[in-house]
Amino acid sequence: MSKIPTKWLVVISVLFGTFTVILNNSMLNPILPRFIEVFDSNAVSVGWILTIFMVAMGMTMPLTGYFGDRFGKKKVYLAGLSLFIVGSISGLLSQTLSMVIISRAIQGMGGGLIMPIAMALIFNSFPRHERGLAVGVYGVAAMVAPAIGPTIGGFLIQFLDWPWLFAINIPFGLIGLALSAKFLERTETDPNKRFDLPGFVIITLGIGAILFALGRGREISMLADPLNVTLIASGLIAIVVFVFYENRQEDPLLNLSVFKVPTYSVSILVTSSASIGLFSGIFLLPLLIQNVYGLNEVMTGLLFLPAAAASGIFMSLGGRLLDKKGPRYVVPPGLAIMAGATIGLGMLKLSTPYWLILVLNAIRGIGMGMGNMPATTSGMNSIPEHLVAQGSAMNNIIRQISSSLGIVFFSIYYEVRRAQIAAAPDIDMQAATLQTLNEAFLVSAGILILAIPFSFILKGVQDDK
Repeated sequence: MSKIPTKWLVVISVLFGTFTVILNNSMLNPILPRFIEVFDSNAVSVGWILTIFMVAMGMTMPLTGYFGDRFGKKKVYLAGLSLFIVGSISGLLSQTLSMVIISRAIQGMGGGLIMPIAMALIFNSFPRHERGLAVGVYGVAAMVAPAIGPTIGGFLIQFLDWPWLFAINIPFGLIGLALSAKFLERTETDPNKRFDLPGFVIITLGIGAILFALGRGREISMLADPLNVTLIASGLIAIVVFVFYENRQEDPLLNLSVFKVPTYSVSILVTSSASIGLFSGIFLLPLLIQNVYGLNEVMTGLLFLPAAAASGIFMSLGGRLLDKKGPRYVVPPGLAIMAGATIGLGMLKLSTPYWLILVLNAIRGIGMGMGNMPATTSGMNSIPEHLVAQGSAMNNIIRQISSSLGIVFFSIYYEVRRAQIAAAPDIDMQAATLQTLNEAFLVSAGILILAIPFSFILKGVQDDK
């Protein structure tokens, strides 16, 4: 690797860690029914395997800005990856559902340190006009892992036992740890950095309450549960209190002044919309393939592979174009392509061939590659260098919440709308399911279309010359 420039070794190093974290989560998602059988449990208890990871990750992310400044970003990243490996080993050795859930909490805390710091490390290693390509290559982990995770998880659970879902993380994590220890650059530290304990308590309670409520609210009866309503209301109040509190602090936990930068704020809006578009497909397409067309899990997994490849290729191309031309030449077309293909998925019929759905999803991958990471990069480029870690943390937190919100919305929409359509005379459940999914895809496309006008506000480093 001596011939590879140091800055690209940084990308390769953090790519291993982030890819492992995201892949692990997406592998487990479709396998939850197997855990119900293995541990003779119920869906609510097993659902904690996903919920606790999401909550632990969301509650840890606000700390990354402080930890990065206080101890150095490299140390924080290595600590996060080590913690994730420990959680994976614990999951591999678990004998009870409780131990699996505890292991997932440990993994979530590790992931909460890894994800924001990884982006900050890349930004520290590349000048502004080269970050588009660098983040595009790095973004392969963020976009491709959720797409191929269900396929890999399906094959592992079919031919091996469930502990392999945790075991597969360990070699990748150790390789990432070795590469990161050797190639990541040390960053400046501030030993006198003050920890904002009240701010941390307020924001973690707020984020934790909202993510916990969203994680358990996949059905309308659960979302309307008094506990869930109380959690969401309390979480929103805590976030509002946090904003007022942080704006009065000289050394805040999260510096909210970054939201005064229009490009950063718009990038958050665009990436949130794109995340909802991505995760709506990850949730809705398996229902379409299995419940409407009657195909198996392998065919479902294969549907995501061309989309993953297209997303990875066009993320790199989009990043290169971002560096040369600016975000307006990349992000709006990307959102438009993704929205157009999603509209196509909203027009399916019972006679639609599998290959056409595969092509439409691959086109969605092209749009996702062009629209998501370039928007993130332009937003992060627009804020001061010393706030990159905090900006990355807030970007990841909001994306986590928006993705969870999107999945909850489409889960409830699917449940309620399908029941309404099926109640009509002369409509069978297959037709009702297809109509519901068509409508849901059109709603997802609408969210993407609404983001397109805002994406023209984004500015690149070219605009500052």
